[in-house]
Amino acid sequence: MSAPTAPTPKPTVTEREARQVAEAAREQAWRKPSFAKELFLGRLRLDLIHPHPLPAEEHVQRGEEFLAKLRDFCETQIDAARIEREARIPDETINGLKELGALGMKIDTKYGGLGLTQVYYNKALALVGTASPAIGALLSAHQSIGVPQPLKLFGTQEQKDTFLPRCARTDISAFLLTEPDVGSDPARLATTAVPEGDEYVLDGVKLWTTNGVVADLLVVMARVPRSEGHKGGITAFVVEAASEGVTVENRNAFMGLRGLENGVTRFHRVRVPAANRIGPEGAGLKIALTTLNTGRLSLPAMCVGAGKWCLKIAREWSATREQWGKPVALHEAVGSKISFIAATTFALEAVVDLSSQMADEDRNDIRIEAALAKLYGSEMAWLMADELVQIRGGRGFETAESLKARGERAVPAEQMLRDLRINRIFEGSTEIMHLLIAREAVDAHLSVAGDLIDPDKSLADKAKAGANAGVFYAKWLPKLLAGQGQIPGAYGEFHREVDLSGHLRFVERSARKLARSTFYGMSRWQGRMETKQGFLGRVVDIGAELFAMSAACVRAEHLRRSGQHGREAYQLADTFCRQSRIRVDELFGRLWSNTDDLDRKVVKGVLSGTYAWLEQGIVDPSGEGPWIGDAHPGESSRKDVRRKIPKS
Repeated sequence: MSAPTAPTPKPTVTEREARQVAEAAREQAWRKPSFAKELFLGRLRLDLIHPHPLPAEEHVQRGEEFLAKLRDFCETQIDAARIEREARIPDETINGLKELGALGMKIDTKYGGLGLTQVYYNKALALVGTASPAIGALLSAHQSIGVPQPLKLFGTQEQKDTFLPRCARTDISAFLLTEPDVGSDPARLATTAVPEGDEYVLDGVKLWTTNGVVADLLVVMARVPRSEGHKGGITAFVVEAASEGVTVENRNAFMGLRGLENGVTRFHRVRVPAANRIGPEGAGLKIALTTLNTGRLSLPAMCVGAGKWCLKIAREWSATREQWGKPVALHEAVGSKISFIAATTFALEAVVDLSSQMADEDRNDIRIEAALAKLYGSEMAWLMADELVQIRGGRGFETAESLKARGERAVPAEQMLRDLRINRIFEGSTEIMHLLIAREAVDAHLSVAGDLIDPDKSLADKAKAGANAGVFYAKWLPKLLAGQGQIPGAYGEFHREVDLSGHLRFVERSARKLARSTFYGMSRWQGRMETKQGFLGRVVDIGAELFAMSAACVRAEHLRRSGQHGREAYQLADTFCRQSRIRVDELFGRLWSNTDDLDRKVVKGVLSGTYAWLEQGIVDPSGEGPWIGDAHPGESSRKDVRRKIPKS
C-alpha cells in the first residue's frame, strides 16, 4: 500500500471565492413556506403561525415525564458551585446524565434514545442550563451539532445502526469545524482527508472543540483533495476519538462556562474508514448548515431559562431590598429593568416555542426563524443578565462563593453574565448571523435580479435578468403601499381587555416599510450592498423585533384560549411590543442616519497607525507570542489531555 499523499497546503482564497463556497453550501430552494422570509418581503403571513401550533398529546406526556426526572436530577445531583470552582463537570454527574438518558433526548427510541420533540428537548436544555450552563452546553453540543443530528439527517442506515445507540446512552460526541486561522470563513479550511484505498487519512488541527476533551466520537470537517474518482471538497466524517494519531493538545479556559470541556485537537495521519464519511464528498458545509437550521434553537432555549432565572432573582431581591423607605422594585429606575426582563423573557420563550413547534411539524422552512431566535435570544439574554447585575448592585458583581462566605444567599449573577457572553459568539457570532440572515432575507431579490449586479455576467444574462426583475417588481412593489396594518380593527381577534391588535397592525406596516427600505438599499448600492454590513445588520434586527412581536402576540392569544394565565400573558405581550416598537423606530431611523461612513474612515486610520498616539500612557500585560497559534499539520509534540470518563 503506497504512502498517502502529503497534505495539501492551506488554501488561499479571494473574498469572492469565499462567498462562492458559502453560497454553494446554503440551501438554495424554498420548498416550504417561511413566516420570517415572508416578513422580510413585506408580508405578514399570520396564518403560518396562528393559531399557535401544538404538540401531540403523546409527545407532551413523554416530554413531561422526562422533565420531571430531569428536574429531580438537577436539584439533587448537580453541584453547580463545585463545577464553577473545579472548572469541570464531575465524572459521576456525567454518568448520571447518561443513566437518565439525557444523551439521547433527540435520538429515536428504536436506537435507545428518548425520542423527545424539539419543543421538549429545548425545555430540557432550559431547565438543565439553569442548574449548570456548562452541562447545558455539553448536552447541546452533543445532540444539536454533534454526531446524532447530522446522522439523523444525512447518515446511512448502517451508520445510524452503528453510532446512534452509542450516542444515546454511553458516548459523548463533538463537532469539529473551526481551526486556529479559520472561523466563519470555511473556504480556507486546512484540515485534509486524503483518500487511500477504502480509508481517508486525516491531518490538521481543530480549535474550540466543545466536548472535544471528553468526546468518544467526533464529527470532523476536512478537505478532500480532488483526484481521479474523488470529487473532493469539504467533507464530514465520524471519527473515533481514541483513534491513533488523535491528540487533545490543550483544554481551553474561558471567562465563563468554566466547566466546558473545550480543547485543541490535532489529527496526524488518522485513518478513518470510508464508511464513516457522512454524505458525499464536498457536502460537508451543506451538512453543517442544515444541521444548524434546527440545532441553533438549543442556544436560545437556554437563554430562555436564563431569562426566567433572572426574573426570579430580580423579583425576590427587589421585593426584599429597601431604599429610601420602600422596596427598590417600586423605584422607577429599577422597576423599568424588571419590566424589561419580564416582558423580554415572555417574548423570547414565545419565539423559541413557536420555532421549535414549527420544526417538529416540519410544515415550514424555519432556517430564518431559527437563526433569528439564536441572534435575538443571545443578545437579549445578555442584556437581561446585565440588568440583573445592576439591580443587585455590588452584590451582583460579587461572586456567589463570596456571598455565601459572609452569610448571604449565594446568587451567581456575575457568573450568569459571564456564562451568557459566549452565546453572542457560539454557533455564529452576532455579526455573522446578521450576514447569514440578510442573505436569506434578500434571496427573492437575488433570484430575480442577482445577475444585474454580478460583474461576471454577460450583457445577455443581464438583459434577461432585467426583464425578469421588471415582471417581479411590477407585481411586488405596489403591494408594499397598503395593507391590513392601515385598516382600523384589523386583527380584531387580538383585541381583548388589553389590545394587541394595534401591535400586529404595526408589524404589518413595518414589514412593508422594511421591504421597501431593503429594495431601496439594493437599488442604491447594487453590487456594493454586501459591503453595507451596518445597513444589513439593522434590517435583520428590525426583522427580529417584528418576529418576536408576532410570536408574543400569538402566544398570548394561545394562552388565553387554553386558560393559562391569558390576561397576564396579554399584559406581558403588550409591554414587550411597546418596548420593541421603540427599538424598531430607532432602527429604522438608523438605516439612513448613522456614522457608518465616518466609522470606516476611522478604522482605516486606526489600522494605518494614524491614532497610535492615543494608545500612549498604558502598559500591555498581554506578553509575547503569535496572535494565531501554529496549526501546521504534523505529529503532536504535546501531552494528550483527553479526559476519559470512567463508566459507572
